[in-house]
Amino acid sequence: MIISEPAFARAPRGLRLHIGIFGRRNVGKSSLINALTGQDVAVVSETPGTTTDPVYKPMELQPIGPVVFIDTPGLDDMGTLGQLRVAAARKVLRKVDLALLLLVAGDEPGPEEKELAEYFCQQQIPYIVVYNKIDLVAGSDVALFKEKQQLPGKQVFVSAATGTGIDALREEIKFQAPTEARRETIVGDLILPDDLVIMVTTCDIEAPAGRLILPQVQTLRDLLDNNAQALVVKEDGLADALAKLKNPPALVITDSQVFKQVADVLPAEVPLTSFSILFARYKGDLGHLVEGVQAIKNLQANDKVLIAEACTHHPIGDDIGRKKIPRALEKIAGDKLDFSWYAGSDFPENLSQYKLIIHCGGCMINRREMLVRQAQAQAVKVPMVNYGVFLAYAQGILLRTLAPLGL
Repeated sequence: MIISEPAFARAPRGLRLHIGIFGRRNVGKSSLINALTGQDVAVVSETPGTTTDPVYKPMELQPIGPVVFIDTPGLDDMGTLGQLRVAAARKVLRKVDLALLLLVAGDEPGPEEKELAEYFCQQQIPYIVVYNKIDLVAGSDVALFKEKQQLPGKQVFVSAATGTGIDALREEIKFQAPTEARRETIVGDLILPDDLVIMVTTCDIEAPAGRLILPQVQTLRDLLDNNAQALVVKEDGLADALAKLKNPPALVITDSQVFKQVADVLPAEVPLTSFSILFARYKGDLGHLVEGVQAIKNLQANDKVLIAEACTHHPIGDDIGRKKIPRALEKIAGDKLDFSWYAGSDFPENLSQYKLIIHCGGCMINRREMLVRQAQAQAVKVPMVNYGVFLAYAQGILLRTLAPLGL
């Protein structure tokens, strides 16, 4: 029986610790998820290859809290389609904060497991080697098996079927979980309790009907969690809101698309930044993204520019990534440029062909994936900026919008 996900499972995936489970077919990856969570959240079958694509399972894992388990296809999947599944499993690696490398107790590690363990070490991804089905190993052989030279890394012996060792695995996951999987706050370290912060949101044709976009919702919650006061206005209501205040706000956070309109209204002494710039710091390395603006002035005709968006929204109207940013960038460059767009989890392996990468705020991906994308760009010396950083630069207010963040 599959149990419907509770309310906490609908919390944003990008804020959760991502735990990837890797191994050959039928080693018990799905069974292990069920055992760890105490729920039948993953389909279990004796048929090899039941999991055909990476499956994301937002769960609450005690004593850690909200996590996302990524149940991956078997590393030994066969045939042309099987190889595509293996490639999909490996693609997950750039999202993983912590990896569980699963084998059947009694089996020797094969080339797939050895290669993955080496990759985890190279990429500094914490991992645990989990030997499942320990209940099927004869009692006299258990101690001998545990003494054998196995893969490097912490080893835990479990039985997903009987529950043996599951509590120990939970504790090891808690111990191994990286503390820097995400920043603790979006804006809370920039303000004081009882500070008034104005959030300027847009309600244009691309805004979701009846709700705020995710970065705005998360920022609002972060302000409330840090005992600040939040005033939410549209861009055409900012001047009126400021006039009604006895004292100026401690900070104004705006949608990057209306930077100029907000900056023209806001007194110079009032700190100003944007949701996208805050998320550049929250999800990645803001300093690296700021350095990327130096490349903008050097763009030449037909230079290739990658625009990467980590969500899969349907672009309509004057879309920020497809229309507004390309138009502004070509105005600065003074010539036509060659744009490529990637959306969702797609991100090109070969970045060396590009002269510049412009990335979205990254609200839909976790910090690990954003940092991996930045590292890929740095490895081939391709500059990268994000939407907010670029739009602030294009409007000539980048230094002003970075000042509240201490840059």
